[in-house]
Formats: sequence, C-alpha cells, structure tokens
Amino acid sequence: MPSPFDQSAYQVRLDWGVDGLVRLAPADIVVVVDVLRFSSTVTAALDRGQTTALDAAAHAVSINGAAVAEAAAESPLVLLGCLRNASAVAAAVLAVQQQRGTRTSVSVIAGGERDAAGALRFAVEDHLGAGAVIAALGDLGIDHGSPDAAVAGEGFRALRGAVKHLLSASGSGRELAERGLAADVAAAAALDASTAVPVLRDGVFVAF
Repeated sequence: MPSPFDQSAYQVRLDWGVDGLVRLAPADIVVVVDVLRFSSTVTAALDRGQTTALDAAAHAVSINGAAVAEAAAESPLVLLGCLRNASAVAAAVLAVQQQRGTRTSVSVIAGGERDAAGALRFAVEDHLGAGAVIAALGDLGIDHGSPDAAVAGEGFRALRGAVKHLLSASGSGRELAERGLAADVAAAAALDASTAVPVLRDGVFVAF
C-alpha cells in the first residue's frame, strides 16, 4: 500500500537527503540538487568540457549531494540540478518524457546540510534550487506536483529576484565566504547561466 509520504500520486515530487529519496516512490528521473556546491561545481565543470567521477573527489566538494547521487545510482536516470541550470534540467526532463511517449515521474531531492551531530539541516540554497527546477518544469507543462513540490516551486517564483542575496546571507553562504569562497557562492546564484545538465552514467557525471 502506498505511504502517505511517498508522493506517488504526483508526477513531480520533492524530499530531502538520502532518507527522502528512500521515502519517495521510485521515479523515472531523480534530480539531485546541492547548490552549495556539488551540483553547481559539477555543472561548471561540464561548462569547461570536464566530466566528474562520483568518487572521493566528488565527496570533497559536498558529501551531501554526492551521497544522494550514490543512493540514487540505480534509478533509471540521475541528473544534477541547481540554480545555474534549472531551465536546462527541465528541458532535459521534457525531452526524456517526449522520447518515452508517456508521463515521466520526477523526484527532486534537495541535498540539505549535515550538522555536527550528523542530523540533516534545512538549507535555503537547496530549497531555492529545487524550487527553480520545479518552477521550470511547470513552465514546460510538467506541473502535476505534490504539495511539497508546489511550495518549493512557488516559493522560488516569489523570491527569484532575491536569490543572490539569499544565498550570500544563508548560513551555508556565509560559511563558504569565511573560507574564501564567496565567488563560488555568487556563481551558484546565477540563474540559468548554464545549459549543461550533468547525467550520471557508469559512475561519472557527463553531459546529458
């Protein structure tokens, strides 16, 4: 029997971290969103023509997004989404749906952050990034979203003009700035600056 929390009645779903991935019903496509910095860094690498292996090097950038991607590796298709490529990710999902000729389910998994005790912490940047992907899907007609997805998508629409400030003012953004990575935070806030869509194939993120 379906769980009240598996969002299986909806085409577009949203949850957090590895536990959230497990909680959701299996989907045709999993989009992993870790804005600071896994998804953004791998997307930027593709912009430079570089692929990224899902290994220790990936974990060095962000263990949260990498852990979700690893947990999702057996899914039919795993993409990385962020603010920089939200519209491109939505276009890729639409292309897959058109190729399949049937409604395609999408689980958007926000990476979140881990606190010192290992508990998952809500992350503003990942909520915005997930919302950006969900809003872009809606713009293409893929809009049968769960309440969780709808809140993120409409939240992004309402706040898109403040994304740069919200990222730099967030706990994650401030932490990275203290480490001398403020430029990375600013780059991650650039909406639709990239058309690259990382897809996981044989343990490596390559261009979709």
